Amino acid sequence: MMPQWLILVHRIPPRPLYLRAKMRQRLAAAGAVAVKKSVYLLPHGSEALEDLQWIAQEITSGGGDAHLFEGDFVDPAATAAATAQFKLAREADYRSLAAEARAALKGAAGGKLVPVHERLSRKLQHVQRLDFFHAAGRADAEKTIAAIEARLTRDKNEEKRMSTANPGLRGRTWVTRPGVKVDRIASAWFIRRFIDPKARFRFEDPRAPRRERDIRFDMVDGDYTHESDRCTLETLIRRVGLPDQGVRVIAEIVHDIDLKDEKFGRPETPGVAAAIDGLVRRHVDDAARLDHGLGLFDDLHQAFGRTKRARK
Repeated sequence: MMPQWLILVHRIPPRPLYLRAKMRQRLAAAGAVAVKKSVYLLPHGSEALEDLQWIAQEITSGGGDAHLFEGDFVDPAATAAATAQFKLAREADYRSLAAEARAALKGAAGGKLVPVHERLSRKLQHVQRLDFFHAAGRADAEKTIAAIEARLTRDKNEEKRMSTANPGLRGRTWVTRPGVKVDRIASAWFIRRFIDPKARFRFEDPRAPRRERDIRFDMVDGDYTHESDRCTLETLIRRVGLPDQGVRVIAEIVHDIDLKDEKFGRPETPGVAAAIDGLVRRHVDDAARLDHGLGLFDDLHQAFGRTKRARK
């Protein structure tokens, strides 16, 4: 019967300084764990054997000593302890991956998620390869990284839809009055996320002459503005289409904050109003208000759910 373990015993000289750190990194990359000082363990296998042989060769080339053995523990309790050590190491790796994936989903957006997903997927594959004893946490890490992939797929489909829907509204400059607040910030968010991701915005007096390819919103005689009892965001949604239930909730909240008629009376409205008020007080510049407002409404949209696209 083949022995269960490969055991590397080494002595690394104090010079050169980098060698000890380099070997520690190499052993960690191979999935080895230290059961005693300078004694490393890996489950027996052809790949593990090759990894440890190369590491041993580097140690001896650097002036140290390295001896590679195969064997088993005499005491079953020692075998169990070594197995538990491997499981704990991989469990920590899985927890770290899941935490990174959740942070990315919360903080990143759009194209920024692509390199994150690629990096985390590579790390997950590496940890899975070193998970010799089926450590806890694997399913959670796989699920959270898959959630990034699902988010990227949704975003890609959304971008494709935006490229074909409402072509006359793309590549335009959207103009509104200075001093943007809740309705105009939310409208700019809707424009960027559901009409034209590259939309430009300008802030000027309504009496200023209209320029070619301008679209005016939330202004007297604007192209998209208040109609009947609807705020500008509701007007945009009514003409362009309702993307999903999350946008509907946002529109109801914005309506009540902007028109102050408590038509929908959603419990989240006072909190969103306070957040918008803080944003407006903190940022005098309109471009800065929009920049920070886009992130705020992205978070609200995520919180309220991105359900299946509603029919126009």
